[in-house]
Amino acid sequence: MTDRLAPHQIARAAALLRAGELVAFPTETVYGLGGDATNDRAVAAIFAAKDRPHVNPLIVHLPGAAEARGLVVFDARAEQLAARFWPGPLTLVLPRRADCPVSLLAGAGLDSLGVRVPAHPVALELLRAVGRPIAAPSANRSGRLSPTDATHVLAELDGRIAAVLDAGPCAIGIESTVLDLTGTQPCLLRPGGVTAAELTALLGPLALPDHDAAPRGPGMLASHYAPTLPVRLDAVSARPDEALLGFGPDAGATLNLSPAGDPVEAAAHLFAYLRALDRPEFAGIAVMPIPELGLGAAINDRLRRAAARV
Repeated sequence: MTDRLAPHQIARAAALLRAGELVAFPTETVYGLGGDATNDRAVAAIFAAKDRPHVNPLIVHLPGAAEARGLVVFDARAEQLAARFWPGPLTLVLPRRADCPVSLLAGAGLDSLGVRVPAHPVALELLRAVGRPIAAPSANRSGRLSPTDATHVLAELDGRIAAVLDAGPCAIGIESTVLDLTGTQPCLLRPGGVTAAELTALLGPLALPDHDAAPRGPGMLASHYAPTLPVRLDAVSARPDEALLGFGPDAGATLNLSPAGDPVEAAAHLFAYLRALDRPEFAGIAVMPIPELGLGAAINDRLRRAAARV
């Protein structure tokens, strides 16, 4: 991961964002497609560039907790979580303030908003330079594999956005955890870079979302994070026409997320390897089982959505 870009690159990207243009930029999780969250036209352009359903809320990125408090109402739980996990891969869904300047479209018209402070130096430099909240879903077409490298962004969005800040591969490689704090019990909307065990240790038991209700955060659609090829889960071997995505010591895998069986390494490789296997010489992608431990829960969440056909 490249820790810094030239000041003129950050300044140009910030100027484009302030002018209402769209700029993709790196975070520690995946590349985000940024637009001025206070600009209705810019937010609408994000949905258009991604072909994203308007009922699917966006995450608003900020350079610090102080800026987030200007948009949403923090309670004691939010303060504790921000102190522990920000900057980092945790999105908090909190009630919008009455004077919140963020476009209602960014929050899909809800009375809540997802906010986070990314842990990537380039993202933080950009956010400070812009001086405005930046709405930034993953920089890919809706429902497709999330981008963990600038080349992935250009493969899907070239010609639809103004610029990409290239800082190399993302360190975590899987999206942020999304936690809804608008109710009495915290609700885990999407597993991600912060594990459920880490959250439970601070907050106690977590609720799970009602998947029949309208999404209150990103990544909740049944079919999501998908390659063009069908995905078959819990495979012990590949069929003759399939690629095999391995995990653990298996010499027969076409690509192996982690020969050592490390879920952190597997998460960093997940989207890039699915993208690499999404090729016409294969009829499908078979995926070996991954334990539901640590980041394994987030990996399996993405794989189940990738395998869904709706």
